[in-house]
Amino acid sequence: MAPTDETGQLAQHASPFGTTPPTGPPAGGAAGPNSRMPRWLPRAMALALALFAVFQLGSWAFHELTGLLINILIAFFLALAIEPAVSWMASRGMRRGLATFFVFFAVLIVSAGFVTLLGSMLAGQIIKIVEDFPNYLDSVINWINAHFNTDLKRVDVQEGLLRSDWLRNYVQNSATGVLDVSAQVLGGLFQLLTITLFSFYFAADGPRLRRALCSVLPPAKQAEVLRAWEIAVNKTGGYIYSRGLMALISGVAHYVLLQSLNVPYAPVLAVWVGLVSQFIPTIGTYLAGALPMLIAFTVDPWYALWVLVFVVIYQQFENYVLQPKLTAKTVDIHPAVAFGSVIAGTALLGAVGALIAIPAVATLQAFLGAYVKRYDVTDDPRVHGHRGRGEGSGLLTRARALWERRPGEQDSTDDSSS
Repeated sequence: MAPTDETGQLAQHASPFGTTPPTGPPAGGAAGPNSRMPRWLPRAMALALALFAVFQLGSWAFHELTGLLINILIAFFLALAIEPAVSWMASRGMRRGLATFFVFFAVLIVSAGFVTLLGSMLAGQIIKIVEDFPNYLDSVINWINAHFNTDLKRVDVQEGLLRSDWLRNYVQNSATGVLDVSAQVLGGLFQLLTITLFSFYFAADGPRLRRALCSVLPPAKQAEVLRAWEIAVNKTGGYIYSRGLMALISGVAHYVLLQSLNVPYAPVLAVWVGLVSQFIPTIGTYLAGALPMLIAFTVDPWYALWVLVFVVIYQQFENYVLQPKLTAKTVDIHPAVAFGSVIAGTALLGAVGALIAIPAVATLQAFLGAYVKRYDVTDDPRVHGHRGRGEGSGLLTRARALWERRPGEQDSTDDSSS
C-alpha cells in the first residue's frame, strides 16, 4: 500500500532535485473545486450582449433619423442667420415671436417672387422654342441638303420622329415616372415645412433654448456655451449678410450688361446670377452664367461671348477686390480653407454641407482663436519669404561676378600679379 499521511491523502514523493512534483488530476474525471465557472462571467457575457444590442439599435435609429437630423441642422443654421434681425426687432419692443414671423414672411415673399419670375421666364422661353421649332428644323434640313446633297423634307422627319421607338419608350417612361416625381415634390415640400417650423422655433425661443441648455451645466461651462453661441450667431449672420450684399452688387452689374445688350428677362437673369453665384459654393459662378449666356445666344451668338467675358472679368474683381473687403470682419478665413471646408461638407452632407461648411468653419476658427495663445513673431527675413545669405547664395553671387568680369580686366589682373 502507498504511504499515507494523517489526513488520509497520498503522500507526495520528493523529487530528486528537492522540489515537489505537481499533483495529478483527480481520479474518475471529477472536476476540482477551482475549475468551476467564475461568477462574474455570465454577468459579463450578458452585459456584452446588452451593449451590442444597444449599439445595433442606436445605429439603426441614427440611420433612420438621418434625414430629420439634417433638417434640424439646416434649421439651426437658418435660425442663427436670422438671429441678428430678430434680436434687433425684439430690442425695439416687438415680441420675439412676432419679429420672427415678420422676418420669415419677408423671406417667403422674396423667395416666392423670385420663383414666380424665374418660372415665367422659363415658361416663356419654352413656348418660344416650341413656336420656333419648325423654323429651326427647316434651317437644319436646308443645311443638311446643301452640304450632303440629300432631299430631306420636314414632313418626313416629323413622321419619322413620331413613329420612332425611342419617342414611344420615352413617353411611356415619362408617364410611369409621374408618380415618382409627384412623390419627390411632396417629400420636398414636407422637408421644407419641417425646416421652416424648426428654424422658427429655434429663432423665436432662442433665449429659452439657451436657458434650458445652460441649466444642466456648471457656471464655468455656461459661459463657454454662451460664448460659442454668440460667435456662431455673428459668423453665420455675417456670412449670410455679406453674401447677400455681394449678390446685390453682382445682380446690379449683370443687369446693366444684359439690359445694354437688350437681352430679354434681364431683371430675372440678374437676380439669378446674384443668388446662385453667391450661395452655391465653388460651381455657383458657372451655373449662374450658363443661363444668361443661353438666353443671350438666342438673341445673338456674339452677345453670349460678351456675357462670358463679363462673367469671367467680374469674377476676378469679386474674388480679389470685393470679397476680401466685405468678408474681412464677418467670415475671415483663408480661401484654401474655405475651399477645403466646402469639399469636406459636400462629402459629408452633400449640398447642405456645402452651404453650411463656410459659416461652421468660421465659427470653429473664431472659437478656437479665442483660446489659442499667440506670440509676437521675430523680425526675421525668412518670415517674409526672403532667404538668408547662406552658402548657396554666396556661390551663386561669386559665379555671377566671375561671369560678368570682362576679359580685359582679368588680363590686367594677371599682369599685375606677375
